[in-house]
Amino acid sequence: MTATYRNPVLNADWSDPDVIRVGDDFYLTVSTFTKVPGLPILHSRDLVNWTIIGHAVTSGYADVRPGCGVWAPSLRHHDGRFWIFYGDPDVGICQVNAADPRGPWTAPHVVKPGLGLIDPCPLWDEDGQAYVVHGWAKSRAGVNNRLTLHRMAPDASAVLDEGTLVIDADLLPGYRTLEGPKLYKRDGAYWIFAPAGGVEQGWQSVFRAESIFGPYEDRIVLEQGGTDVNGPHQGGWVNTPSGEHWFMHFQDRGPYGRVVHLQPMAWEDGWPVMGDKGEPVLEGPVPVQGGAPGEPATSDDFAGPALGLQWSWQAEPDPSWWELRDGTLRLACVEGPEDLTERPAVLGQRLPGDPCTVTTSLTLAGDGRAGLVVLGFTYAFAGLERTGDKTVLVCGDMEPVPVEDGTTVTVGARIGDGALVTFLADTGEGLREIGAPFQATQGRWVGAVLGLFAAGSGTGQAIFDTFTVQRGSIQ
Repeated sequence: MTATYRNPVLNADWSDPDVIRVGDDFYLTVSTFTKVPGLPILHSRDLVNWTIIGHAVTSGYADVRPGCGVWAPSLRHHDGRFWIFYGDPDVGICQVNAADPRGPWTAPHVVKPGLGLIDPCPLWDEDGQAYVVHGWAKSRAGVNNRLTLHRMAPDASAVLDEGTLVIDADLLPGYRTLEGPKLYKRDGAYWIFAPAGGVEQGWQSVFRAESIFGPYEDRIVLEQGGTDVNGPHQGGWVNTPSGEHWFMHFQDRGPYGRVVHLQPMAWEDGWPVMGDKGEPVLEGPVPVQGGAPGEPATSDDFAGPALGLQWSWQAEPDPSWWELRDGTLRLACVEGPEDLTERPAVLGQRLPGDPCTVTTSLTLAGDGRAGLVVLGFTYAFAGLERTGDKTVLVCGDMEPVPVEDGTTVTVGARIGDGALVTFLADTGEGLREIGAPFQATQGRWVGAVLGLFAAGSGTGQAIFDTFTVQRGSIQ
């Protein structure tokens, strides 16, 4: 029996994906902004079942700066090494590389410094020449909707020229916000796959030229049409060992972030045709049959020796913030911004795109505040707060409920359709709903996150025991 898949194949905020194949293995990475660790590396054998195997950036951003940091990356394999190029709009075009995708990766290296340089993609040509194409962020550079190509040193140490404007989409009727270019070569022609029109209503275009410097002709190859998949664009083209072609792209789903879809792709009359005659498909046969089931980790029993690869901090963590001990996660109630959206010491993971119930056990030792948070532009949490000799269960505007000091309380959240959150707690009489429902919201170009936090003057400690994500809901 032929195994089938249903979109999205990654139903959470795996933003701005790029994908490659090396042998029988597929690898994917995504943007992570100022989260640490960043640039997760996902692995698959069939383009449908994915697991996280590591991160390419493990340090870097000391402060929470929404919408800054690591923007859309490109992943490539060249000369026996894996390469990721990404734009930091406040720094320039950066690259990291590794012999093994699990790491270690090199420290970020700036290939071209400058403001507003985003979405870079390299290409090493057969004649030994190397190139990098990139877009522009209007917020920093004052321009966008255009793509610039540079000659690049083959070792990716620097660009070698001032750059050539190869596509000015201001001259193309109906185009706006052309960005996210991916550069390829096929049958002697050069191809730039690039989205336009914005993340919520846009489309995927491809550009073709006989010379890498153009002139390029364009064609729209994927758009919403009569489907429910808004803004299908920005991703990567990849083929299977048997020679079939596929395109992975994102769809913006608000508080769920940018979920990843898989589209069949064929070549007709010298141009790619994606999905079903240029519209996204809902389901289809798994590209490589016989692969083992898998999905990115969500639950964590904190058995160590390290945090699960699904976790990241909102910015560079201090080792004193946390400890894994005896199957528990211990977070120090450290000082920091009162507003959790500005606080580096929030440990988070992506909000699942399907309804689910999340639970964890929490004990608060000493003074402070700690709990389970759902965080985007806005946030709400369920947790414990202790001042002096009084501990209370808190959740939004709910009247605080006294809890005996040292009591372990289960706190949780039921995530319903549309990312409506109902918080839960069990203080000894069973799991019950607490507080008012909360509508999860997206962040700046990211979906909401499920987070754990502990805040205070540094004297208290929050002890979390087993973080569980269960698909569907529990009563």
